[in-house]
Amino acid sequence: MKNARLSILITPFATLALLEFYYFQPSYIYLVLVLGNLLIAFSLWNAVRVSDINKEWWNFSILPMMFFSGVIAYSTMLRQSLVLHGWFLVASILIFYYLKFCYYFLLKPFFYKVSSIENFSSYLNFLSFFLFASTLYGMQSFLDMPTLPMVLALLLVSCLLVYQIFWANNFKIKNSLAYLIVGPLSVAELGWAISYLPANNNVSGLILAILYYMQVDLIRFQLSGKLDRAKVKLLIIFSLVSVLIILLTARWL
Repeated sequence: MKNARLSILITPFATLALLEFYYFQPSYIYLVLVLGNLLIAFSLWNAVRVSDINKEWWNFSILPMMFFSGVIAYSTMLRQSLVLHGWFLVASILIFYYLKFCYYFLLKPFFYKVSSIENFSSYLNFLSFFLFASTLYGMQSFLDMPTLPMVLALLLVSCLLVYQIFWANNFKIKNSLAYLIVGPLSVAELGWAISYLPANNNVSGLILAILYYMQVDLIRFQLSGKLDRAKVKLLIIFSLVSVLIILLTARWL
């Protein structure tokens, strides 16, 4: 248990060190990506190994690995040094909190607050999706990435992140398989439509992330039996108002 705790504590500092190394040696981006993800997976596997609560280390690893990968991908779109260093620090802190919640859940359940993983996953999931969506739109704008590979990448990212949300909320895949298929497909379709907007990658990515979050929340409430007319109205109104504000204040290309 001590080794598991130590690896959980070391991992955020190690990921920050890797990100800073990548900043000074950008040619090692793939090495940093692989090492960071392996480090995260190992720390969670180490905790799961000595836990009697859950042995599915791969499910715990999906979100932090996706987030870390998204951080590196999105950083290729940033230029200001101060912003990059700050962003790396924030990312490492978020990874620390996720790992801490997992550690408490697996090994210190009396310290674990109910639904901590579910609630934190919801926000980190949204942020991870935004990072990937914004990066993909940036690749389309700056590198002339074809639309089809971009849409397929969005589909893959959506599948993984939607699955992670279902797992975090203890939804059985057998009962939610239809949503796991239809949800990512509709997100990919929305992503395809948004790609034609004359907006920069951050605007397009944020719009799609908001619509993704709205859809995932609707599905989550539906599967948990908590969906009602008031929640539907609130989610739709909040999402549409947010998108409208973004569209009205965005700088168009």
